[in-house]
Order: sequence, then C-alpha cells, then structure tokens
Amino acid sequence: MARIRCASYKFKRETVIKVETATIGLSKTLDSLPSHVKISTTVGLRMDPSPPLPEPLPPPSTGVPVKISAIHPLAPWSTGLCDCCDDVRTCCLTCWCPCVTFGRIAEIVDRGSTSCEVSGALYSMMLCLCGCSRLYSCCYRSKLRGQYFLKESPCTDCCVHCCCESCALCQEYRELQNHGIDLSIGWEGNLVREKRRCGAMVPPIVNSMKR
Repeated sequence: MARIRCASYKFKRETVIKVETATIGLSKTLDSLPSHVKISTTVGLRMDPSPPLPEPLPPPSTGVPVKISAIHPLAPWSTGLCDCCDDVRTCCLTCWCPCVTFGRIAEIVDRGSTSCEVSGALYSMMLCLCGCSRLYSCCYRSKLRGQYFLKESPCTDCCVHCCCESCALCQEYRELQNHGIDLSIGWEGNLVREKRRCGAMVPPIVNSMKR
C-alpha cells in the first residue's frame, strides 16, 4: 500500500514538472511569434487574416503650390470703402459710366476670358431692363476676394453692392491698381507689359568667344 502511494506521488510530481517545463517553453515560443499572430485560450494559435499594413508614405513633392483658402489668412482691403477721393479719376468714371468700371474689373478678375465690352454691355442691359446689375457685380467682388484672400468687409458682398454700388466698384478698382494692374489696358495688355518687364530684367548674353 505504501509502495502504491509512493509511486502515485512520484507520478504526480513528474507530471507537474513536465507541465511546468512545457508551459515555460510555450511562453518563450509565444514571445518569439510575430505581432500579427494572435493567441486564443480556447482554440489555440490562429493567424490574423489581415496583418498590419505599413504606414502610408507622404505624397511626393511636385513643386506646385497648393492653394488652400480655408487656412490662408485673410488680408484687409488696401483702401476703405469710402476712400473714393483717393482716386478722383476713377470716382468720376464710376459715377458717369459704371458699366466701364465694372467691365474693366470683370475682364481682370476673369483673367481675360470675358472682355470689358461684353461685361460692360451686359451690366448696362441688366441695369436698364430689370435693375439687378448689383447682384451681378457683387459676384465679381466675391471672385476678387477669393483671388487675393481679402476679408468680407465691412459687410457681405451683396449688402455692399446693394447699399453703395459706386463705392464698391471704386474700391475694387483701386484694389486691383494697388496690386500693380493697369485696368485701362485690359488683361492682354498687362500680360504684354509683364513679359516686357521680365525680358528687361534678364541681362543680355555676350558671346566672348572669338574665332
């Protein structure tokens, strides 16, 4: 009876030692497994069908500036809405012929896609027929602000043109002039002038080699 108990105790002790050894070996094996292998206590080892993907690389630099108006700081207008006396010539032109002032502004803002004559004629027709020319001109004020990142001041574009059309046109005219644009020569004329200016800045190449 004593021999049986001794043999049973010896068998249990050997079994515990083997289980502990197997547990230690299993833990070392699990530590060496890759990160995409998951451990299940009920099923065992299983492979994750979707291993972790590498981090995406940043987009390549193309050298083309990205225009993001949402984060671009807005600048104030170079002149105030009521500073019409700063340019008396433009003020008189707008009072007597607002279609000419608007036509010049529209041609520059549209970058030459529409001419001064067409925009001015359309403005005059809307002014004489239905009187809604101010709704047409306020759209170009919004375009101008978007191109030069200007603040919407002193109020919304529609309110500015509806309340004071002449002052709004004069302010937009002066703003383009302060950016170095001559509205009297149109979009094409400004392009030619800029090309000549860039050509004058390039020094001539002198051939120093003699035959």
